[in-house]
Formats: sequence, structure tokens, C-alpha cells
Amino acid sequence: MSGHSKWATTKHKKAVIDAKRGKLFAKLIKNIEVAARTGGADMEGNPTLFDAVQKAKKSSVPNKNIDSAIKRGGGLEAGGVDYDTIMYEGYGPSGVAVLIECLTDNRNRAASDVRVAMTRNGGSMADPGSVSYLFNRKGVVVLPKGELSEDDVLETVLEAGAEEVNDLGEQFEVISESTDLVAVRSALQAAGIDYDSAESSFVPSMQVELDEDGARKMFKLIDALEDSDDVQNVYANFDVSDEVMAKVDA
Repeated sequence: MSGHSKWATTKHKKAVIDAKRGKLFAKLIKNIEVAARTGGADMEGNPTLFDAVQKAKKSSVPNKNIDSAIKRGGGLEAGGVDYDTIMYEGYGPSGVAVLIECLTDNRNRAASDVRVAMTRNGGSMADPGSVSYLFNRKGVVVLPKGELSEDDVLETVLEAGAEEVNDLGEQFEVISESTDLVAVRSALQAAGIDYDSAESSFVPSMQVELDEDGARKMFKLIDALEDSDDVQNVYANFDVSDEVMAKVDA
């Protein structure tokens, strides 16, 4: 089980009441706008946009904000911004590999924010390609357990291309090839199974086990990176045991 997934799950539960909710909303809105600009404003014909909208709704982003973002991105309303996608690579505490995905309208600002967050929190920047080979692009669907068993989920998504189902505690994580993401998500929908998010993500091929001190330092670095408006996603190849996670949460 990915330690980063556990950390993301912990944060997801707190997101709606988090003091950073406004910042989270802004990033989700930006994601919708980019998806609409790239693939069009029709959600039925643009699965990336559909998933971005679903994620925003799950995080309580108001419908009017979502609708405006779709219209701006699709060129149906003025005020859209042309964002660039940039991927930075680096190392965190304990040699953890880190990928930082940015959506920005100012490359210099994004680069500066990422570099400052890394150097002030025990991290270091790395050359392109030196870290990314440790990750694979995958489809990741996260769903609440409810009354479901792992076998229930696996049976539903296996024929759609799912590779594995991971137990995250209160949620299940379904991993597939990124090209099978829509099929997996559609299989869950057809079975009447609700999900929290479905997106293309970077999943590590190997992981670094962290102790409590390492985990605290790593989470501090991730928080610092995500505090930048330009940073959209942070991926890292660390793992944290349930025992260590309980100490950190406490």
C-alpha cells in the first residue's frame, strides 16, 4: 500500500473543513478549465473533464464555479487563462523520489516556488529523467468502502482492465493502465458503486519505507509544495506503515 495514498486519503477527509479549502477549490477549478480547453466542454465526449468535475463536486466546489470554469476553458465565456503543464523532479528527505506537476501561467514563478519549497524542507531538485523512471502513469480510482469487500470491487472492475485493488483503511484504491481508467470508472458506475475520485496518476514502481521522523519531514515537504498555487499534484515513492501513520496522525 502506498504511503502517499494513505496521506492523500487522510487529507481528503479533512479537505472540506480545511482552512486551505479556498486553495484546494482554485486548483480543482484550474484542472477543469484545462480539461475543457484540451478536450472540449462536452463532458460526455471528454472523460478527463468528466472526472475533473466529479472530483470538484466531491470536494464541495459550488456548481456555479464549476460551470464557469467549463465555459472559460471551452471558450464559451471570456476570462480563460492559457496554462502550461510542467513536471519538476527532485528528492525529498530519506532519498524519496518526488515528481511535482504544475499548471501555471508563469513558468518562472512556478520554478521559484518549487525550488524554495524543496530547499527549505530537506529536498533537492533533480535533472529531468532522473526520478520519473521510478513512476508509471496509471489510472487510479478511489472509492469509499461502505459495505463493499475487496472481492466485490475486484469482481466489478477486473474485466474492465483493473490490475489491483488496495485497501486504504476506509477506502479502496483501484489501479489500472491509464488507458483503462474510463472503463474501470464506468464499470463501477454501471454496478451502482460510488467513487470519490478517478484520475490519471503517477504510481511508484518501488517505495522507500519511512519511520515517524522521515514521515513527518516528508509530509511537511508535500504541504510546502502544495501551498503553491502553481503546484497541481505531488507524487512520491514513500511508504508508511499503519503504526507510523497512527503516530503521525496523533
